[in-house]
Amino acid sequence: MNYGYARCSTNESKQDIHRQIKELKAAGAETIVFEYEHGDAKIKKELESLLEAARPGDTLITTEVSRLSRSTQQLCEIVHTIKTKRLRLMIVGSITVDCRNGEIDPMSQAFIQMSAVFAELELSIIRARVKSGMANAKAQGRQIGRRKSSKADIPAVFWKHYPAYAAGRMNVSELARVCGVSRPTVYKYLRMGK
Repeated sequence: MNYGYARCSTNESKQDIHRQIKELKAAGAETIVFEYEHGDAKIKKELESLLEAARPGDTLITTEVSRLSRSTQQLCEIVHTIKTKRLRLMIVGSITVDCRNGEIDPMSQAFIQMSAVFAELELSIIRARVKSGMANAKAQGRQIGRRKSSKADIPAVFWKHYPAYAAGRMNVSELARVCGVSRPTVYKYLRMGK
């Protein structure tokens, strides 16, 4: 079986995972698993499930080493699992690590480890750049993060349906649905509206 694995760090409203899925299908993935999880997150549930389900001789396809992990240690653990389970790892347009015989050749091992180091380095550079930018903005007196919401920010659609909620004809879930917002957002509006 050829499994495809795609990952983005944030949700579907901020990152489009479909490019990865399209490339995985073109590379021969029969079943594609994807998730929205940060690259160095200790637990990637979908990846763990995929590795658990894979059987000797199966292939794991991904578009980049950094999709598996942005942590050198985690990537080495994943490669160890691939070797132990006698799988094949295919990085689209890059390298294929064939461990179906229970071994990994030294060049593939070195390439994967170097790729892991660069993926982790890239993440560290991004974080340092963001931290520096935030410090610079703060030093210039700019507000960091979202501005604090006020009662004036509550949309009109909420106030339109609020009387039905207040009269007990609508619960929080229904109010959230008709307003097109999440339940936590409704609770926030209720707190702010007092």
